[in-house]
Amino acid sequence: MDKNIISSVPLFQSLPPEEIEQLARAMQEVELPAGTQLFKEGEHGSTFYIVLSGQVAIIQSQGTENERVLALRGSGEFIGEMSLLNRSGLRTAGARTASDARLLVLTRQDFDDLLFRSPTIAYEMLHVLSVRLTQAHSIAMLEMEEKNRQLARAYAELQAAQEQIIQKEIIEHELLQAREIQRSMLPTVMPKVKGFDVGACIQPARMVGGDLFDLIPLDADHLGVVICDVSGKGTPAALFMALTRSLLRAYACPEDSPEEVIYNVNRHLLGMNARGLFVTVIYGILERKTRTFRYVRAGHERPVLLDPDGGLTETPMGAGQVLGLFPRPTVETLTVPIPPGHTLLLYTDGVNEARSPDGSFFGLEGLAALAPSLSGLSAQESCEKLLEGLDRFRGTAPQADDITVIALQALP
Repeated sequence: MDKNIISSVPLFQSLPPEEIEQLARAMQEVELPAGTQLFKEGEHGSTFYIVLSGQVAIIQSQGTENERVLALRGSGEFIGEMSLLNRSGLRTAGARTASDARLLVLTRQDFDDLLFRSPTIAYEMLHVLSVRLTQAHSIAMLEMEEKNRQLARAYAELQAAQEQIIQKEIIEHELLQAREIQRSMLPTVMPKVKGFDVGACIQPARMVGGDLFDLIPLDADHLGVVICDVSGKGTPAALFMALTRSLLRAYACPEDSPEEVIYNVNRHLLGMNARGLFVTVIYGILERKTRTFRYVRAGHERPVLLDPDGGLTETPMGAGQVLGLFPRPTVETLTVPIPPGHTLLLYTDGVNEARSPDGSFFGLEGLAALAPSLSGLSAQESCEKLLEGLDRFRGTAPQADDITVIALQALP
């Protein structure tokens, strides 16, 4: 494969020469006539494509009366990425060449290897996917408005009811897809750290949320720990959360201090925040040998330390500004020892700001009252027990905010 062709693709232009050469060995070029089916909706995907020339139609509900072309992808654009990113591995739409076309083909394994070697590629893809989501939403809204006008002319008496049904189905479908994508970004298996037990739980207030946790193995002795809370709720907060997570993943490494990582993430968020969103963050490194957690707190809730007898100790309080609003926010840097048998608990404000039916807050007092019941439990059991306690406290009151908890338990 000619490496000059690969380096001309916008998605790969930021890659170093050695990565281009490796892609040149992995990718294949194919020439397909118009009308060639690349894949169908619902199939298991194992390949990723980049269009060099010609056009490829993205098709939904192919072969039915509801078949429609969602988009045409041309030179430099990529297709087939969703099935490689989704946990299910299923194609969310079909693809067929709309004209004679030349394509680059990458297998699932080579695609995974590329993301592992060059995580910034994920950021570039996320930017493109965000643009596509916005465009798809705009098209869906335009189509819905046209259908509503047709229904108004033919069935004036049913206009309001029909419009609500269509809107509800579209929104529910989009939100379900967004929820699956968001869930796929969270760790599904807790990492193993010798001498520690790690647990985490997340409970969104809506179909999609603005909370995030991540556990990033840096090496055998260091684990990157992330907990974030984006301002607002729903789809905008979820997209900003996904962007924050990709940036943290791209910059987290054992050589860089938590402060450097936070400032790098903030620099990028400032340039991509037209809506004025912000995010509170704790990013830290759990050090196995010293049994310490060295972290930066940017406007987030303070962690608490639980002792084996159920006592609770707050970590020190300092200045900490949120990310996404200030060129160089003031952040707090701390190192907390975690003695054997103790558990460091990180959480979002959905915990302490949970309300009972009479309007009272759960607060730190509620956490301290619940702490003795966590004694003797594993890290994961402690997180689940805390969520159960919050459910009992709220009773019939609705959950007003996303809830996320991480437990770092030092084993005896």
